[in-house]
Amino acid sequence: MAKSLIPGDVTIRSIRPGDPRKRLGDGGGLYLLLFVNGGSHGWRFDYSLHGKRRTISLGTYPDVSLAAARDRARAAREQVAAGIDPSAVRQQDKQRQAEQLAAEQREQSGLPPVGSFEAVAREWWETVHAAKVSEGHADRTLIRFEQDAFPWLGRRPIAVVEAPELLDVLKRVTARGAIETAHRLKDACSQVFRYGIATGACSRNPAADLRDALPPVLTKHHAAVVEPKRAAELLRAMSEYEGHPVTRAALALSALLFLRPGELRQLEWAWVDFDAARLTVPAALMKRRKDQKANGVPHLVPLARQAVEILRELQPLTGHSRYVFPSLQTKDRPMSENTINVALRRMGFDRETATAHGFRAMARTMAAERLGIAPEVIEAQLAHEVTDSLGRAYNRTQYIEQRVELMSRWADYLDRLRAGAEIIRFTGARE
Repeated sequence: MAKSLIPGDVTIRSIRPGDPRKRLGDGGGLYLLLFVNGGSHGWRFDYSLHGKRRTISLGTYPDVSLAAARDRARAAREQVAAGIDPSAVRQQDKQRQAEQLAAEQREQSGLPPVGSFEAVAREWWETVHAAKVSEGHADRTLIRFEQDAFPWLGRRPIAVVEAPELLDVLKRVTARGAIETAHRLKDACSQVFRYGIATGACSRNPAADLRDALPPVLTKHHAAVVEPKRAAELLRAMSEYEGHPVTRAALALSALLFLRPGELRQLEWAWVDFDAARLTVPAALMKRRKDQKANGVPHLVPLARQAVEILRELQPLTGHSRYVFPSLQTKDRPMSENTINVALRRMGFDRETATAHGFRAMARTMAAERLGIAPEVIEAQLAHEVTDSLGRAYNRTQYIEQRVELMSRWADYLDRLRAGAEIIRFTGARE
């Protein structure tokens, strides 16, 4: 036991400013620095560990009495004897206290606890997901978390979440019939757990154990007309449509251009090159990943003679606007996303028969089956991901000559159907 050299607190209290001494030693490494920090006295403890000299503070006097300082020094000596660094223990204690304080402050602010499923999910969403996918995609993912996962898993430590607990959450979604939403939520949770593993927040991905635990998604395709006889009826109805001429033009180009409805309605006159008979759709408008939207090449749409004629007839009506198909209320916005579907309903085609998106399925199916166009050429024109021989995805100049021929043959075929002169072709046949 270290020999105590300071008689008692009376001795310390008797010290006055001007005392020439710098410290009072109490033995065993404990001493009191006099008049530090503007007049107060500070307890210090010196020790050696692994051949290195170290010093820690044990508080200030009189907040820490002589007896209390001796107790703290005694505890530090015991740690040194056991090979434990009191300074490291002190730092760990401060870190734990800081983490506890931060956790309490997060709790008071309504934020999820550090290391919780919600905290990790939001970090993944902000740093990875939102930086990779479109804004709309990212927003939908966050809504699924907030509505269907965070209320039950949000404040649970992500490291303790197991497959049965996650499955219970997903079953709440399937119980309301949202099977596809449940699958999408499971996939998003799986990415969160993988991110948690990478950042050290958890050690395994329980979502991977649920691969066969959810009901399968019953795929329902957009209604489309893919039989020549029915397609002829649709085309004739479109040519006889008595609604607004801009809508009639949009219907005709929906069948001719292979574009998605959102791409078609947002077409701009600046993208139309009449001399080259070509439409250039910016990458940012296409259905692609965020990096491909920002850095990808535009999508080229060769214009058949019929498409050029429709656009030239439309130009006097909407050429003063930015958009080829402006809203009827204001030229500063494109037409409504429901315009084409509403027109189809007015012509007598219900949602189980034809949709705006169904024109793409009609083109994909009939161009292959009736005209014998190579599938890869059709897929390229549909702006589906196409990887060439060098591994480059979204090569929009791929098959450009074949796509020029495709669009011309397709437009001529639609004219024959509309006129009632349908010619049945077998796959691989050429005109």
